[in-house]
Amino acid sequence: MQKLIYIADDEENIRLMMQTFLESEGYLVRTFENGRGIRQAAAKKKPDMIILDIMMPGEDGLSLCTFFRKESGIPIIIVSAKDSPLDRVTGFTLGGDDYITKPFLPLEFLARVKALFRRVELSSREGTVSREGFQCGNLSLYPGERRVMVGDEAFPATRTEFDFLQYLMERKEMAVSKEEILKYVWQCCCAKEEQRMPDDLMKRLRKKLKNAQSTARVETVWGYGYRLTERQQKI
Repeated sequence: MQKLIYIADDEENIRLMMQTFLESEGYLVRTFENGRGIRQAAAKKKPDMIILDIMMPGEDGLSLCTFFRKESGIPIIIVSAKDSPLDRVTGFTLGGDDYITKPFLPLEFLARVKALFRRVELSSREGTVSREGFQCGNLSLYPGERRVMVGDEAFPATRTEFDFLQYLMERKEMAVSKEEILKYVWQCCCAKEEQRMPDDLMKRLRKKLKNAQSTARVETVWGYGYRLTERQQKI
């Protein structure tokens, strides 16, 4: 069955470019120039993926991302000309599964869309299998239920954050490379333009874990990758 993708972007040339390349790969695509249009369409028929520009007249992409994430687990890609660390972290924190900076290469855009769909399908297959949970300090992760807890409290994690955490928790106290993370989480190679994705993910996870008072922490292994370890309590 063809995948249905909704795109909201106020720049007509960008909408047309994304639509053209996605349709050439066999996707069904509907485009909207503002948030009102995509909201109304999603209320009638939910798509398989949503692509949102941040800067639009009326309701901006970040507000839409928050709205759609509360409604469902639909995969969301944010596209934006804003590329500061704060902008990227904000996009992910509000529920975006990926963040692409304008201008971008059409082939990279298509690769990101395909990689996100692969993660969704993989997660769905794993979700049907009951598996024992993983533990690191007061952080618990249950793959079969796609659930993360800090102590007795639910820890809100996007699809990408969950996959990233699961990979690290399965290898607790072990150093894992960026190449490994890119292949597992994003299903892609470690091209130069993709190097920042694990870093952005790691930064926002650190912030969320700290805010949730988790005793698990993501350490940077300089020049290599990351390690999940338990934070030592001060006596």
